[in-house]
Amino acid sequence: MKRDLKYLKLLSKSFPTEQEACTEIINLEAILNLPKGTEHFITDLHGENEAFEHVLRNGSGVIRQKVEMIFGATLTESAKRELCTLIYYPEDKIRATRSTLRSRAKMQEWYRVMLMRIIQVMALCSSKYTRSKVRKSLPKEYSYIIEELLHEWIEDNQNKRRYMMSIVDTIIATGRADHFIATICNVIHRLVIDSLHIIGDIYDRGPGSHLIMETLCNYHNYDIQWGNHDVVWMGAAAGSKACVANVLRLCFRYANLATLEDGYGINLLPLTTFAMEAYADDPCTLFRPRENEYETLPESQVALISKMHKAITVIQFKMEKRVIDRNPEFGMDDRNLLHLVDYGKGTITLGGVEYELRDKNFPTIDPADPYALTDAEQEVIDSLTRSFETSEKLKRHISCFLNHGSLYLVRNSNLLFHGSVPLNPDGTFKEMMIQGKPYSGKKLFDKVDQMVRNAYYTQEETPRRQAGQDFIWYLWCGPVAPTFDKSKMATFERYFIADKATHKEVNGAYKELKNRADICMMILREFGVKDMQHGHIINGHIPVKTIKGESPIRAEGKLLMIDGGYSKAYQPETGIAGYTLIYNSQSLKLVQHAPFTTREKAVKFGLDILSETKVLEFEESRRYVRDTDQGNEIKEQINDLYQLLDAYRSGAIHS
Repeated sequence: MKRDLKYLKLLSKSFPTEQEACTEIINLEAILNLPKGTEHFITDLHGENEAFEHVLRNGSGVIRQKVEMIFGATLTESAKRELCTLIYYPEDKIRATRSTLRSRAKMQEWYRVMLMRIIQVMALCSSKYTRSKVRKSLPKEYSYIIEELLHEWIEDNQNKRRYMMSIVDTIIATGRADHFIATICNVIHRLVIDSLHIIGDIYDRGPGSHLIMETLCNYHNYDIQWGNHDVVWMGAAAGSKACVANVLRLCFRYANLATLEDGYGINLLPLTTFAMEAYADDPCTLFRPRENEYETLPESQVALISKMHKAITVIQFKMEKRVIDRNPEFGMDDRNLLHLVDYGKGTITLGGVEYELRDKNFPTIDPADPYALTDAEQEVIDSLTRSFETSEKLKRHISCFLNHGSLYLVRNSNLLFHGSVPLNPDGTFKEMMIQGKPYSGKKLFDKVDQMVRNAYYTQEETPRRQAGQDFIWYLWCGPVAPTFDKSKMATFERYFIADKATHKEVNGAYKELKNRADICMMILREFGVKDMQHGHIINGHIPVKTIKGESPIRAEGKLLMIDGGYSKAYQPETGIAGYTLIYNSQSLKLVQHAPFTTREKAVKFGLDILSETKVLEFEESRRYVRDTDQGNEIKEQINDLYQLLDAYRSGAIHS
């Protein structure tokens, strides 16, 4: 009882009178009876910041639907397209319109028309929320004006239309129209997405991972489930040299220096200098970056990236040997391959078969001690690691991963994770030994989460921190890692051996078993999902090859694979450019996106991402906040407030 009273005294600081406690109960009860907020699920963005930004700005097509609902019969197609473009990119569209119209009178009339239209859109988008919640989403400088306009529009009081128009005309006359329109449009973006779930792999391939993270870190309500490409960046930020080498190798492979240099200020000069000296006469042909789809690079830059790519790849193999030696329970000795190379013949023997190497030049490897770093290599990897550890922007972004993220999330009967749940072939949960103890299923995921946080939050150079760093590297490429779950990552083989049989990475049992409804139900129960009727596993990681007839809907609807290929590198395989899963108060919908062009073309030509929507589930009766996880939390708050009221009324606490 003392503990309860102590808690109630703390609660009384927020609600110091009986009246304030009663008012909050009334407010919370009202929220419980609102329709459930709209959740958006996206995965595998892989640095495609422009496509991601557009999806946020158009609400995965929801804003277009709202415009159609309001103006479908009254506006032409071009007028609706113009309105949508204004809502998506207000500043850009206003600039473009001003240069087209030129006349001040025409511009003022355009402002007047567009302001009235976007107010109608905002009124519809805000209709499912309390006035209090809408008010909190408004900037203070305009909150009163916007509330007045919304209220009068919703009331549809013809007698006050003149009052509304006078507000609009004053906004235009005072020169605040541009800023006011942008403000309303940003509020619309916020209202159509109540919560955003990113199911892993923000990093690598595309050039804008840091820009995506900057957007997310300032977003109103989001969570991230860590993907394999995310954890390797987390490991690099935590000081894992093996992760640093892997991050750099991937960036060079896709000629993505923007994220490294412009995004995080990583100093590549030591590596550049070393690579030019060590591989001066080596064309490094096997290490030429993949064709850059975002810019055409001069041959001199391609040649330099190739040398840096090869240099860091060799360093990676050496660093990984140290991690594997420190952690025999990883069972990854078979990934140490440098000592199997015959450097005189230029061959390697694997499984009793001798293969010729495609590249035989290894100037930094001592055949007598192939895993030893040269002094120059040691200086390079030490310098690069310091650069990752001290990048302030990277620190802030990784903090967002840790504060708003985890390996998995259970939300409103949906289980979200990026990769897999390691399984045995018979469908039982596969065990992994971590620090001498076996873990599987949910306990494995919880332990992984703890190990990742140990790596980042343990500041001193201790065995605990080292173990955390090593474990993050394992999450990137380990056989039983939930974020990877393959027999091996065949990095050496893919670079150096022509025979593709050596490239094969055997998927874990989850890859096939996930298509069975009974397996998915077992996994949902393991993670505490009770509402099996509405329960789903929502996955990313494996691109759905729609072009080949694959479906994102598996296991009789219990599994939703929503990696549709935001990354341009995957779009030839998938045939589309990503999915968004939308879960609102009445339905669960899968939105399939066509490729995005550019922001500039979207504004200039009114282009949108063409989206095809498929309703997966629909209920005649809405789901309300009281039916959600948030609702359960609110009910607990209401119960606490009733106890506070009793304490006030009994005199146990004085208001």
